[in-house]
Amino acid sequence: MDWFIGVLSLLCCFVLYYRHLQSKKTCKEEPTEWPLLGHLFGMIADLRRPDYHDWATVVLAGTRYNFPAHAGLTGVRFFVTCDPSNVRHIFTSNFLNYPKGEEFAQIFDVLGNGIFNADGESWQRQRAKSQLLMAGPRFRSLSARCSRDKVEKSLLPFLSHAADIGARCDLHDVFLRLTFDMTCNLVFGVDPGCLQIGLPVVPFARAMGDVLATVLLRHIIPPACWRLMYRYELGPEKKMAVARRTIDQFAADMIAKRKSDHKLCGESVSESSDMLSSFISNGDASDEFLRDTAVNLLLAGRDTTGTALSWFFYLLCKNPRVEQRILDELAPIAATKMLAAANDMVVFDVGELSSIVYLHAALCECLRLYPPVPFQHKAAVAGDVLPSGHEMKAGDKILIYYYCMGRMEGVWGKDCMEFRPERWLADDGKVRYEPSYKFMAFNAGPRTCLGKEVAFTQMKVVAAAMLWNFAVEAVPGHVVEPKLSIILHMKNGLAVAVKRRNFPCVHG
Repeated sequence: MDWFIGVLSLLCCFVLYYRHLQSKKTCKEEPTEWPLLGHLFGMIADLRRPDYHDWATVVLAGTRYNFPAHAGLTGVRFFVTCDPSNVRHIFTSNFLNYPKGEEFAQIFDVLGNGIFNADGESWQRQRAKSQLLMAGPRFRSLSARCSRDKVEKSLLPFLSHAADIGARCDLHDVFLRLTFDMTCNLVFGVDPGCLQIGLPVVPFARAMGDVLATVLLRHIIPPACWRLMYRYELGPEKKMAVARRTIDQFAADMIAKRKSDHKLCGESVSESSDMLSSFISNGDASDEFLRDTAVNLLLAGRDTTGTALSWFFYLLCKNPRVEQRILDELAPIAATKMLAAANDMVVFDVGELSSIVYLHAALCECLRLYPPVPFQHKAAVAGDVLPSGHEMKAGDKILIYYYCMGRMEGVWGKDCMEFRPERWLADDGKVRYEPSYKFMAFNAGPRTCLGKEVAFTQMKVVAAAMLWNFAVEAVPGHVVEPKLSIILHMKNGLAVAVKRRNFPCVHG
C-alpha cells in the first residue's frame, strides 16, 4: 500500500509542477519549458501539427511577436521573431552582425558554397556577378521570351488537353514542373520538357522535396545527431543522402551537356544569354562553382515561383470577386489579340502586362499571406540588443518568421487574415509601396532577392494566360494545407478541374 501512496504522491507533485510550468507561459499555445531539455519536447511534438505555421502564428501573436526557444542541455537555442522593428535591425541597420552563419551553411550543405549559403566576401562577389548578369538586357529578354514561349507551347496545351478530356490535375505539380522548365532555360539554356502531356517522372523534383523536408528537421535536431545520421544514412538523413546524389548527378549532366553543346555547335559561350554560359565564359569557373551556382538558382527559381503560383490560384478559387476584377483588367488587352490568337488561346507579352496594376496587387497580397519561404535563418556574430529589448549573444540563432508576420494584426490591420488586393492600391491607382522589412517575400536589405523582377514576370505571364483562357475550379473536399518544409509547398497538392473559358461572358 505504501508504494501506491508513493506513486500517487509523485503523480500529484508532477501535476502541480506541470501546472506551475504552464502558468509561466505568456501564451498557452507555446511549447512547455522543461528543466534540462527546455522546449525540445514541445518543438518536436508540434512538428506533427498539420497547421504548424498557423500554430507558430498564434504563439508569436500571443508573445508579442517574439519567442526565445531553447533545447536545454542539447545546446540548441534560437530566437523566433516576426517583429518588423527587429527585422529592419537584423536585415538592414546592423546587417553585418547577422550573417547566415556557419551552422546555416552546414544545415543547407546541399547548396554548397553557392550564394544562399555564402557570407562576407564570397557572397559579395557572387551577388555582384549575378546582379550584373540579371540586370542586362540580354538576360531580361531571355527571361521574357522563355516565360511567354513556355506558357504558349507547354502550359496552355497541357491545360487544354485536361479540359478536353475532363481530367482533374494537381495544379501545384503543374506549376512546379513549369517553373522547373523555365528555370532550366534561364540557367542552362536547356528545356527538360517536364510539362509534357504524360507528365514524365522528374527525379530532381522528388530529391529536392526530400532535401527541403530534412533541412527543416535539422533546425531542431542537435547537430551532432543529424550529422551522425547523415554519415550512416539513418532516418530522415538517408533520404537526404540519396537526394544529394540525385541532385549532384542532375547538375553534372546539365553542365556537361551545356559545355558539349557549345563545342559541337561552335558557339561561343559568351554569345549565349543563359546564366551558366555567362559564368563559363569567365574562364575561371570550376565545376564545383558551376554545380553550386546551378543548384542554388534551380531552388530559387523552381520552388519559390511555382509555390507562389499555386497559392495564388488557391486564393482565386476562394475569391471569385478578385478573379473577375483581374479579368476585367485584362479584357482591353485581350480584345486586341483574340482575332490573331492561335487555337483561340490568348498569350500576353511581358510588356503588355507592365501597366496591369490589380494583378500585381493580387500577387503581392498572395505573397503576404503565403510567402514561398516561410522563415529565414540568421546568426549573431557579436552580442546585441534588438529593438524589442531582447538581448542576443554571440552565436545565437534567429528565425525570422515571414509567414507569421503577414498574419499579425498589429502589422497589417484587423483584416490581416483576408485576401484583399485593394490594400496594395494607392489613391492614385498605382501599387502602394510597403517597406521590405514588413513585406518580406523577397527578403530585405543588402540580401534583397535578385530575381524579384524575373519572378513577377513569370507569375504575371502565367497567371494572365491561365485566367483568360481557363476557368479553374477547386475539387470539392480536397484539403489544401502547407507542407512542413522550408518552402511553403502544398502537402496534398492543389486538385482542380479546368474548363475552357467562354470569352463572351467576360466583361470588356
